[in-house]
Amino acid sequence: MKLTFHCLGRCTTCKRAHAALLEDGHEVEYVDVRRDGVARAVLAEAIARLGADKVVNRRSLTWRKLTDEERAMDPVDLLKAYPTLMKRPLIIAGDHMSAGWSDEIRARLAELAAAG
Repeated sequence: MKLTFHCLGRCTTCKRAHAALLEDGHEVEYVDVRRDGVARAVLAEAIARLGADKVVNRRSLTWRKLTDEERAMDPVDLLKAYPTLMKRPLIIAGDHMSAGWSDEIRARLAELAAAG
């Protein structure tokens, strides 16, 4: 199954997830959020489908360094300005979209690949 994998090159979770996806036989289009950026439309869709709380990492060091004015920004504008605030990886596989990595996400992607 082909999927788009938005991540940060040095993120250990992203490295583990990428390796697992390749191991599971997925074709992975790798997008580094810092180097390549993320399209505004992709961010808007992720926030609309998953919710800002699932896409914006409010526990990160970057978040803690933001001013109150920056934290109050529109989530899409915030992620465009600070791409490392995005919960990673953001995975798009057909109609499926997920933020973060877990055994449940890996299993769901395997189910989607098996279905078709």
